[in-house]
Formats: sequence, structure tokens, C-alpha cells
Amino acid sequence: MEFDKELFKESIRSRLKRHYGKKLEEANKHDIYDAVSSAVMDHIQTNWIATRSTYEDADTRQMYYLSAEFLMGRALSNNLINFGIMNAVKEVLDELDFEYTSIEEEEPDAGLGNGGLGRLAACFLDSLATLEYPGHGYGIRYQYGMFEQHIENGFQVEYPDNWLKHRDPWEVKRSDLAVKVRFGGTPVMEKASNGHVHFKLIGAEEITATPYDIPIVGYDTRTVNRLRLWEASSDNGFDLQLFNDMHYHRAVERQNNAENISRVLYPNDSGPSGKALRLKQQYFFSSASLQDLLAKFKRDHGSDFAKFPQFNVIQLNDTHPVVAIPELMRLLIDEEGMGWEAAWDVVSRTFAYTNHTILAEALEKWPIEIFQGLVPRVYQIVEEINRRFLIELREKFPGDWKRQNDMSIIGEGMIRMAWLAIVGCFSVNGVAALHTELLKSTELSDWYGLYPQKFNNKTNGVTQRRWLLSANPELASFITAKIGHGWEKDLSKLKKLEKFADDKAALEEFMQIKYRNKIRLAKYLKETQNIFIDPDSIFDVQIKRLHEYKRQLLNILHVMHLYNRILENPSVDFVPRTFIFGAKAASGYRRAKSIIKLINTVGDRINNDHRVKGRLRVVFVENYRVSLAEKLFPASDVSEQISTAGKEASGTGNMKFMLNGALTVGTLDGANIEIVEEAGAENAFIFGLTTEQIQKIEAEHSYNPQEILSSHPALQAVLTQLIDGTYGSAGDALFRELYDSLVYGVEGQRPDVYYVLADFQSYVEAQEKISAAYADRLGWAKKALLNVARGGKFSSDRTIEDYVRDIWKLKKIVIQ
Repeated sequence: MEFDKELFKESIRSRLKRHYGKKLEEANKHDIYDAVSSAVMDHIQTNWIATRSTYEDADTRQMYYLSAEFLMGRALSNNLINFGIMNAVKEVLDELDFEYTSIEEEEPDAGLGNGGLGRLAACFLDSLATLEYPGHGYGIRYQYGMFEQHIENGFQVEYPDNWLKHRDPWEVKRSDLAVKVRFGGTPVMEKASNGHVHFKLIGAEEITATPYDIPIVGYDTRTVNRLRLWEASSDNGFDLQLFNDMHYHRAVERQNNAENISRVLYPNDSGPSGKALRLKQQYFFSSASLQDLLAKFKRDHGSDFAKFPQFNVIQLNDTHPVVAIPELMRLLIDEEGMGWEAAWDVVSRTFAYTNHTILAEALEKWPIEIFQGLVPRVYQIVEEINRRFLIELREKFPGDWKRQNDMSIIGEGMIRMAWLAIVGCFSVNGVAALHTELLKSTELSDWYGLYPQKFNNKTNGVTQRRWLLSANPELASFITAKIGHGWEKDLSKLKKLEKFADDKAALEEFMQIKYRNKIRLAKYLKETQNIFIDPDSIFDVQIKRLHEYKRQLLNILHVMHLYNRILENPSVDFVPRTFIFGAKAASGYRRAKSIIKLINTVGDRINNDHRVKGRLRVVFVENYRVSLAEKLFPASDVSEQISTAGKEASGTGNMKFMLNGALTVGTLDGANIEIVEEAGAENAFIFGLTTEQIQKIEAEHSYNPQEILSSHPALQAVLTQLIDGTYGSAGDALFRELYDSLVYGVEGQRPDVYYVLADFQSYVEAQEKISAAYADRLGWAKKALLNVARGGKFSSDRTIEDYVRDIWKLKKIVIQ
């Protein structure tokens, strides 16, 4: 694109004057960030308008990705890189005496997601725009995100993530497209003059959903797609009479209740009110998005809704938006006058569902009393969907009452959202080869038997624009210097790097890039958390959501074991190791918070023990987020992917590590299997029980943690230290629950549900192999370079092409 530096400077100056009443000399860093972003938005808007106009003229199918999370990260660098003006903007700022990196740090991470689910959605949007497909996102504009994590006395403490403290220069408010979403009320049947029966809600609470649009800029293309986020409010939220009567809290109670819907991502749902708020959030954005799509369809195509699936395909990202299935039925029947069969035909050709979990407890279920109370008419529709489905089951499996009961969408006082998704969608996909096969053979085997044609696999991927070009510019330049451009939009071209695997000069250059990234991370942690880490040590990194199945506990138990070895033999020689953790625990997840406390307690002890002599350090980085991940991945030597085999659906952090030249230590779980297939078993460190071995153990009920402890005194010693006062006062119950969960079982669970103790010795041996391999500098460099070279499969571009080919059936649309 044409970029006029002088015009851009003038644009910055005019925005400073208009928004802040300041001259350039008076502006602080945030003022400059805002002005630069606004100026960049001018360039984006031109292509955004052209994209929207071209899509309207093309009159073709578009895809809409409904997700509770979009973990976008910072927008400035991503947009500058994709738009091709990064260097030019850096030059402008340099000429204005501002350093780009300090301006970039002024941008908060958008508080729209938390884990891999949301980051995958963000990568998908980037790939759709880059590949010139008409695909957009729908979600919620959370005012405070999930939370800002601080570590205080070793404990996680949650503070509001006030990411919208300043205005967001990347969003456009569309008040003209606001819609109403209703909760509660009483469904009343009405009969139209043509005999059609429909329902209307009497006495419902009405919430206004206002959309905010964020541009999704494709790389090296003119395509700019859209992420539309909904904000909740109440038109009648302020009662002036109550206020004048000095009932100030009551005067704004309705508005506060409405705004709570879009206040926080994943509110604590350990009680009924929390569950109700989560369901409100899911219905709110699903209903608003569908109303938006139906209004657009009517503007473009009239009221022949049988054609709706020709122009719209909706991908449901996990079970959070599955309530959209009965909601579309309600809109088509009650609002648009369609009959049941015609409406169901539209619905069943519109929706596709991505399953992200094998854990039965993570498949969402809603208590009937909460669901029926919040969305009574939608509940009636779910009942009717289930009634008709049970007739189908009885015809297919006559007399098999157990199967019919197990597969009923409504059962045991709950609505099973994954079951509703499978019944109402034309496609059901897993996110890694192992995950999909496990769904078909275990958790969803009955469903696969009923609808085999619906099931398919789409292995996840990540965008190389964010995770190499933006996060690791030195490595990106190295790659381009060796193999040329083109890999930015076709990651399979990285394969050409293999020819440098035995090139000593190339390997040295590659390792120097890694070392400089480690120095940058060390400098950042010193400045932000006053943490010292040694760039000459192995950076062994586990950064992901804190959950027991991801086994951060196994990692820290191994660290405790290494510490014991040093204390037993102070002269023991091994390669210095820095263990870096980053994770948030859900606010109501008590045991996960105990693991965070344990990591910090152990780290505090080790890091301050002079006997360690720098051979071992433990770091917990606060408030893990995308902008921090962009510093951690490039600096990592070892990628910890140690979930219990059969529990991790896919993982995408493992792919980001691989692309940045970190070696995987992991189980044969999720996408780890495919990573090892691509990289080669000799270029990873695999350990632990396999899925098949765990299934056999569970079938035989043969697991006994106490037998393992009796034959492993080193492991017994580590566990005893959880309760003997080593990491707390004697008799302190702080880590007693962790100990009991591993040895005896708690809260009705069997002991060591995630096989931490069973895999401990194998994990120790894998870590010893890492130390030995790292001692061979060029040998390690070769392994790391081959990981990068063989990471091409794990681009989200490839994943999107798979979705387009098998599910979405989209056409590329080039924006002129």
C-alpha cells in the first residue's frame, strides 16, 4: 500500500490535538500509542469498507465463528505487520523521538479470552482474512476480561483487568445495529390467521445488546474481516423516581444487573447465581448474533429462509454457544412464522460444532430449573427437539432403554449441551487426531455409531504471523535469509530449513538468536517482577491454563526432587536449569490455586538457598497473557507438554514452542503425537503412560499409588515434604489436600486421578535426557532447528483450509 510518512506524522499530530488537546511535545507514551493506532485505523478502514462492499456484491456464503473467547492479544504490531507498514511506522516514530517498543507496551491485552480456546479463535480469524475467505467472529465485549493475576505471599490474588480504562482505538461502536435479548417471562401461545401457532414472551426482562466491531486484517492482502462483540445494557436501567426518593442503589439496580452480563469472562459458577450468569452470557451473545444474521439475510435476500444455509454457516466453538441451536429455532418459528420441520431443516444445515474436551465433567450441562427460568421458551424448544430425537432413537435401537436414556438431551435434571450440539449440527469435529479417535471410541461412541457421517478431525494450528513474524522477528529474519519469503503464508516452506541442519555456521547463528531472546526475557522479568534468571541456563517453560490434568504439579514435584538431590550432594553436577511457570487458575478452583502456592513456595525456598549456587531456579510469571507469551516462546529451550495421556484435546502452545525452536518434553497426548511424528522422536523427549495403558489400568481397577510410593523412596520423600513442614510450618495443612489427592483421594475421587505418581519416574528420566542433550550445543541446535523446519503442518492456515474444504465450503474473495 502507499504510505506517506509526512501525512502519517500530520495525522498523529491532529489526533493528539483533537483527542487530548496536546501538542506533540506534550504527549506521553499512551497519547502517542492512541494517536498512532487511530492513524493506522484510517488505512484499515479503507480496506474494511471495500471488503464489506465486495462481500455484499459477491452474494456468497460467509462463515460466522461463535465463541465465548477471543484471546486477541495486542493489535498494533499485528496490524502493522499484516498491513506491511511496520518498518515505515517505526521510522516515523524514530523521527518523532519515540521508541516503537515503548509505545507498543502502552497497549493492554484485550480482555476477551483466557486460554487455548480463545487463542485458537484469534488465530483462525487471522488465517481467514489472510487466505481471503469471508469469515467473522461473534462474542462478548467483556468489560473486565477474566481477571488480572497478582501473586501475593505466593498466593494468586485476582484484581479487575481494567483493559478498557482508556478507549480502545481498534473498535467501532455500532449503536445502529443494537438488538434486544429477553430473559425470563412467560411463553404464551398465539394462533395466527393462517393457522400457524407461535409463542410470545410476556413479562420478560429486556436487555440491549450493542455491537462493537474490531477489524481483522489479513497479511499481505486487502481483506479486512470483522470481529463483532456484544455489550449488555438496559434502556430502562435508571429509575429517576427512585433516585429522587434517595433509593440510590435501587435506582440503578436494573442497569447493573444488565451490565453484569458483559462484565467478566467466566464468572465464578460454583453457586446457582454464578451458573445463571454464565448461561445468561451464553444466551445473550448467541441470540444477539443470530438476530444480527437474520436481519442481514432479510436485507439481502428477503424472507425465504430456506436459503439461509446457502449464505451462512455457523461454527460453534465448544458448547458455550450451543444454545444458539434452539434459539435459531425460536427466531424462525416465533418471529418469522416458519413451521417446525422447515425451521429444523434450516438449523440442521447451518450449524457445525467443535468439541474441545475429552473430560466428561467439562461437557457443559445446565440444571433444568436454571435454564427454564432464564429462557423458558427456548427450554420448550429443547424439550421438543429431544422428544423428536428420542423417537428417532427408539426406531433405531428398539428396546435399548439404556442407550436411549444415556443419549437423551435432557436427563437427570440437566440439559446436556454437547448432546444438543451433535443432534442439531451437520458436523462434529475434534481438534487433534488422537482426540477425535477418542471421542469416537469412548466419550461419544454412541453418537459416532448413530451419526458417523458427522464426525471428522481438524487438527489445530497457530498463525505464524503472530507467533514468528511478530513475536520472534530475529528468527523470522533468519528464516527469510535462508529460504526466502513465502513461508509467511505457506508454512510448509519451512521444510527448506532442513538443509541447514548440519551447517555449523547456521546452527551457531540460530543459537545466538535464541540466546538474545533469553536475554530479552531476563531483562523484562527483572524490570517488571524484579526476578533474576540466568540466560546461560536451560529455560524449561510450562505456560498454560492451570488445571490438574495439565500436571503443573508433576513439574514442581520434579523440581523438588532436583532440589533434594542438590542438598544430598552439594557437589552434584548438572546443567543449570530455570523452570518458568505461567498460568491462571479459575477463581473458584481451590486445588489449582494450591498448586500455584506450592510453585511459589518451592521457588522462594530454592531461589534463596545459597547451596544451590545458581544451578536451579523457579519462576512464576504473573498475569500470563498473549503479550507475555510473545516474550516467553522465543526464549524457551524446553516445552513442557505433560498432560495425562488422553486428557488434552490438542494444545496449541506446543505448536508455538515448536515454531520457536523449543524441544518438547511430553506425553503422547493431544497434538503432541502429531508434533513428534513431524519433528521425529529423536528430536523430542517422550515419557509416561500411553492412553491405551491408562485405559487398561482403569478397566482393571489396578492402580495403587501407595505401591508406587513404597518402591520409589525419592518420590516418597518429595511427597512427604508437602506435609512435614519442609515448605511450611509443621502441621500446616496448606498442601495437605494436594498430598491426600495423590495418595488417598479426596471429595469422592479415587487417588491420583491424573497419574502424576505413575509417570513421575519416567518424567525424571526424560528430564535427565534433556540435560545430557543440552550439553551438546550443536546437537541441541540441530534438534531445535529441525523442530522449526518441520512445524509447517501446525499453521492455522492449514487448519482453516481443512475446515473450508470439509465443512464450511467457502470461496476465496479477492478485494480489489
